[in-house]
Amino acid sequence: MGWRSVVISQHAKMSYSSRNMIVQTMDGINQVPIEDIDLLLVSTTQAVITTALISELVKSQVKIIFTDNANEPVCETVGYYPNRRDVDLIKKQFCWDEKRQQFLWTRIVASKIVNQVNVLSIYGVENSDLIAELDKLEIDDITNREAVVARKYFPLLFDNKFSRRDFSPVNAALNYGYSILLSNVNREIVSNGYLTYLGIHHHSNDNQFNLGSDLMEPFRPVIDYWLANQNFKELTPDVKFGLADLLNLEMKFNGKEMLFRNIISEHVRNCLKYLSGETDEIQIEVELKNEVPNNAINGNV
Repeated sequence: MGWRSVVISQHAKMSYSSRNMIVQTMDGINQVPIEDIDLLLVSTTQAVITTALISELVKSQVKIIFTDNANEPVCETVGYYPNRRDVDLIKKQFCWDEKRQQFLWTRIVASKIVNQVNVLSIYGVENSDLIAELDKLEIDDITNREAVVARKYFPLLFDNKFSRRDFSPVNAALNYGYSILLSNVNREIVSNGYLTYLGIHHHSNDNQFNLGSDLMEPFRPVIDYWLANQNFKELTPDVKFGLADLLNLEMKFNGKEMLFRNIISEHVRNCLKYLSGETDEIQIEVELKNEVPNNAINGNV
């Protein structure tokens, strides 16, 4: 698996040659080894990509995300035949123990709320109300503390009039960042041989990424954390680059210093092992550094 996040933000032609992605723009020709690429984000509708390149990227488990005219992510690639998928794993997934699913969802929600509390703390925002809600969390979050906390959290972090339903630049950026996060979680689920359709909490017939939507939840506050430090009036290329580059953010996960992209991989594996009964313990502890990042992406065109 690669390490570079590559964003295409202008008119370009992308093709394949000798294990390299060739990107031709008005400024010249760039060559990127496919082995180096972790994520390709095509953030323009003025780009052309060959089927040969798509095929080679998918074979190398590179996630490709495409955006629409409004710069919102609209689709991603999902390989049909991951290397590790087999019938036994799929059978296990259909028979995951209900109590394990409920317990894992409880831990996921608890971790998400703790991370939201910590984000507010980093920015010096009063968070006692959210801590009180955390104390009310029950198994399987039957009282929906996750939603209650979200309604309180976003106005505290961004603006007291802020709503996730608004068509604002901040919401566009949040959705953009969440889409990148979801894509990486989906890739890890598929590469471990499981289906993204079957969730433990999300069960929508219209969502082919129910499990990814479940497992990504503890890490949404990482996106919020970065965006709260940005001052922007529209979803510019710099904001997109920064969101994609968050995959290279260093954090502590379960007591270990790791890059965000590696944390996602380990988290998904841990959850799948727990759900399949390979382990009886599950730990989801994220520690953000009290240093708000403001860096741009390492591989953009």
